Amino acid sequence: MKAEEYPFVQELITDKQGQILKVVLEFEEYQRLLDAIEDEGLYQAMQAVKDETPLSINEALKDIYRYFP
Repeated sequence: MKAEEYPFVQELITDKQGQILKVVLEFEEYQRLLDAIEDEGLYQAMQAVKDETPLSINEALKDIYRYFP
């Protein structure tokens, strides 16, 4: 396996058998990957509740105070 075969990768660190142990990235690319993962998580969370009926502020506060009196 070569680092050039993977997007963002500068270097692959492998063991004696050639199994990848670590991946070296530019910090900027690492940040971009984290942002993409967070965006995907937010999208999935939004999709999970898209059909729910929104609560009023009073309903939301009552619900919160049930768990945090």
